[in-house]
Amino acid sequence: MSKILSVKGLNVEVENRSLISNLSFDIYSNSLTCVTGENGVGKTTLIKTLLKDYHQKDHVDFKIKRNQIKYIPQFRNIDDDYALSIKNFIGLGLQNKFLPWLSMKERRQIDAIIQSTDLSKIKKEPLGKASGGEQQRVYFAQALASQPRLLIMDETTASLDKYAKVDLLKLVKSIIKKNHLAVMFITHDPGLVQQFGDYNLHIADHRGTMNRIGGQD
Repeated sequence: MSKILSVKGLNVEVENRSLISNLSFDIYSNSLTCVTGENGVGKTTLIKTLLKDYHQKDHVDFKIKRNQIKYIPQFRNIDDDYALSIKNFIGLGLQNKFLPWLSMKERRQIDAIIQSTDLSKIKKEPLGKASGGEQQRVYFAQALASQPRLLIMDETTASLDKYAKVDLLKLVKSIIKKNHLAVMFITHDPGLVQQFGDYNLHIADHRGTMNRIGGQD
């Protein structure tokens, strides 16, 4: 395991209102760190602050390049008639893509990601026709196309049923091991935290506490 991010004495504020004070924690590769707490405590604002302060080494010290961080938002406006195929949508995640077609190397890369995320059977289907759980796997696959070292998932499972939630987190854990990935997962689901988390950064009363969970596969 290698250190991906070190946070020391960070204050998180919004509109001059303090949300989290003197926050310190570390993020490591090969691990899933859950970020928990009640609504309004500053979980998403924390992520925005970390990304905004990327170049400020005094409180936020990333050990990786900015383009090695990928953020998956909670909501995406994908209509039922969205016609782009799942495979082509995943291909949009490639970095430094200037040509309108994929090279042989890029096609192999996308095919490998599709296989590893169990999307082979539906890769030619329109994304708009995919189920909620399938769409979340597609968003995850698209993020992987940029070969991140840190992946931030913001309430990714919030709209899924309990079976789709577990399936997605099983997939995430397998990719963490395979790609030596670090994942920060904002969630309100204590069951997922206990089953899959390695660490829990819990935010309450304007403080953040990091605890080792010892998650299971």
